[in-house]
Amino acid sequence: MAASCVYDVFLSFSGIDTRKKFTAHLLAALDRHGFYTFRDDTKLKRGEEIGLGLLKAIEQSKVSIIIFSENYAASRWCLDELVTIMACKRTLNQIVIPIFYDVQPSEVQSPMGCYAKAFSNHEKQFKESVKIWRSNLAEAANLSGHVLQNVAKGCESTFIEIVVGVVAKILNPTWLSVPDYSVGIEYHVGKLNSFLHLDSIDSNRDVRIVTVWGIGGIGKTTIVKELYNRIHRKFESSSFLANVGRTSMQPNGLVELQEKLLCDILLTDGNQRIRSEDYGIEVIKRRAWCRRVLLVLDGVDNINQLRALAINSDFLRPGSRIIITTRDLSSVSSLEMDGVYMPQELNHEESLQLFNWHAFRSYRPVQDYEILSEKVVSYAKGLPLVLEILGASLLNRTITEWKSELKKLRKIPHTDVQRQLALSMNSLDDEQKGLFLDIACFFVGMDKDFPIKILEGCGFFPESGIGVLSRRGLVSIDWLNRLTMHDLIQDMAREIVRQECPEEPGERSRLWYHKDALDVLRINTVRAKCMN
Repeated sequence: MAASCVYDVFLSFSGIDTRKKFTAHLLAALDRHGFYTFRDDTKLKRGEEIGLGLLKAIEQSKVSIIIFSENYAASRWCLDELVTIMACKRTLNQIVIPIFYDVQPSEVQSPMGCYAKAFSNHEKQFKESVKIWRSNLAEAANLSGHVLQNVAKGCESTFIEIVVGVVAKILNPTWLSVPDYSVGIEYHVGKLNSFLHLDSIDSNRDVRIVTVWGIGGIGKTTIVKELYNRIHRKFESSSFLANVGRTSMQPNGLVELQEKLLCDILLTDGNQRIRSEDYGIEVIKRRAWCRRVLLVLDGVDNINQLRALAINSDFLRPGSRIIITTRDLSSVSSLEMDGVYMPQELNHEESLQLFNWHAFRSYRPVQDYEILSEKVVSYAKGLPLVLEILGASLLNRTITEWKSELKKLRKIPHTDVQRQLALSMNSLDDEQKGLFLDIACFFVGMDKDFPIKILEGCGFFPESGIGVLSRRGLVSIDWLNRLTMHDLIQDMAREIVRQECPEEPGERSRLWYHKDALDVLRINTVRAKCMN
């Protein structure tokens, strides 16, 4: 395929047959699905010679769609387009899709009927050209094509959706940026896709809302981006709203999200203006949810965000799908979920592959770095984000530097890792943050009932707080009723406490490291606090 492609699709058609009917509807559908399509009456500049302009546009297109209709062969312009299209197929590997609109392939191949009559007329003036036209016409008609009468009993709207779907599979454009190298993504995408039931008999009769829930760095956003890229063209409209929680915190943030959603779903150029949040809710209900949509809300952290975007299965058109990613399961508690998918950490082999790619740009570590790589992977505990950050930070560094970084990681988490994981604490109130830090510093691995009794005795409400932390994925309770926490989440919490006063442990709110505690006691710097 030519490297200088400008257009996704070139349409070759007989204007007298289809310009204001089938071709107009097909062009609208291609545009609606995001394909940049050339059509002679919309892209040629005034005064440009139509023949040369068309031939150049064909060469600059990735896919050519030939609409064979009753009068196609009667137009020498159409036949010249056809010759150029087939030449581009042979020399540039251009994809050619024949469509037979109210004619049969046999009529075009032979030719017969109206096509035979058209060639008979051409032979009087263009005898040499007719040989070339006949040859290329037969070649094109023998390609795998689509016959209107053979699909959905000739229903044009269904036929057009099928054609657009074929174009989408060929071009397979990626709307959303995803990592160049991902490990285990096929498994996760397959599992999440199974929640959506897109291939079931009732896929267009119901609405499904699915949540992807997990701690920061587990790969939620990467998974939903990859799935979105693969399935969004199956819907009439689609939208991916990134950083929903962060955006909603900005001035007029919820209104901004509403406007973005409407622009995506209605396929407008950013001219959706919402006067107020409540007004936006009604506009979304009335105008956006009348379509079969795919909507991804990434990073939801509050129920109000769902309300502002009118997320309710009662409002949505059957066949629509909503995917939500969140670190806080309580933020989607108002919805009736059709499934909650919880991605798991990468296993050791997968972790090693991902880390090696970022640290060495290879599947395998560089010689003499094998043991060091194993140690970093062991530290990351299967979190993709951590593996990527650490791998990138160690790229092209010496063995001495690697050893120094590993020694540092044992005491102080990597700055970027710390910042990303700390986002999980957003919107916790002071008591919940305190409980989280208490558990991370003192109670991990203990029976849940033990710290509850201690904290209740101090006037706190740990039962409620542990529930909040659990729904955020910050704390878990295992089958033995013990409090558990991902190692890096625990490191993140302890680093927050250490940063309260890095040089003076006695000035920190909590001491968990026995040497720090002994040093503080020896020099008698612990401040006694009276609690009422």
